[in-house]
Amino acid sequence: MDEMDNIEMPEIVKIDRIVDENDTVKTFFFRYRLDYEPGQFIMLWLPGMDEKPFSVSFFSEEEFAVTIERKGKYTEKLHKMRPGDKLGIRGPYGNPFTIVSGKVCVIGGGCGIAPILPLVEKLDNPSVIVGCQTEKKLLFRKKIKDFDVCTDDGSFGHGGFVTERLKELLRKQAFDIVYTCGPEPMMKAVFDLCRERGIECQASLERFMICGIGICSQCMCDNLRICKEGPVLDSGQLEQLKDFGMSAMIKTGKKVPLKEYYAYRTKYPK
Repeated sequence: MDEMDNIEMPEIVKIDRIVDENDTVKTFFFRYRLDYEPGQFIMLWLPGMDEKPFSVSFFSEEEFAVTIERKGKYTEKLHKMRPGDKLGIRGPYGNPFTIVSGKVCVIGGGCGIAPILPLVEKLDNPSVIVGCQTEKKLLFRKKIKDFDVCTDDGSFGHGGFVTERLKELLRKQAFDIVYTCGPEPMMKAVFDLCRERGIECQASLERFMICGIGICSQCMCDNLRICKEGPVLDSGQLEQLKDFGMSAMIKTGKKVPLKEYYAYRTKYPK
């Protein structure tokens, strides 16, 4: 079957409610039954403007939610919307996290905290570490009572990086698997630490996505389409990726060093 045969028309849904997480981040809830597994993403269509990929931050049989930071024109318009306004969704798409029994650690950084929440809810007593630059950018304060929090500036929780906290935990206990989502340099550091210790790691990667179903190849990481073969990749796949933690394609299709990629995303936010 040709990939073009898999293109879906967006399903129109109404915003049910909106929760302000901090000054720049909102969570949008939709009363809609989504056939979803933790780690997958949806394409969110803003009529008359554009369509962008977002991870799901909350999921139940009756509703789901996406958590969105205000950055550019698209997200600014989203943040001005109100309950009852309509959006379009396609998906969910992509490969989810594979649930593994045993001793588990989940690590999220920045807005990467959002997509790990549905995963945490499906796991049995995981150790959870979340990281952010400063206390003001910490998300889901009411949901992180049992989480280890790391801030770059030491304004809340543990001062320093999530990998430093992971090393401290590994001195006291062993993990069978580590799941991670967040900035790629953070995930690469987590993966490298897991590889040194012989621990399985699953990471949710992010790239520019346009179609969401593997047609446009905009989201390539080496030979993998992150929308199709990802976004969640396991240790065996991550080990083979030369681009992981090193480079990514900007919107023009040019591959650039990862630092330049993030600078581009900052200059041209969604």
